Amino acid sequence: MAGETTVKASLERLQRALSGLETAVDARLEHESETTRASDEVRRLNTDRSKLAEELDRSQYRADTLEETNREVSRRLVSAMETIRAVLDRS
Repeated sequence: MAGETTVKASLERLQRALSGLETAVDARLEHESETTRASDEVRRLNTDRSKLAEELDRSQYRADTLEETNREVSRRLVSAMETIRAVLDRS
């Protein structure tokens, strides 16, 4: 009977060890899954950031071009107004 008790106790310990191992494996798989999801999200965020940076660069270029065009139009208007004044002054 003592041998039977020892075998029973050993089997129970083995069962607890296997249960603990199974729990540890499940936790590890969940952790890896979460890590993969986080890595995927970081990749998506980096892609979005790159797209936004490109869009910002294009918008800045367009704003600079519009500002330059605005200055040129303003300069031409001033020149035209001065020409008109000169013509009116001669009359």
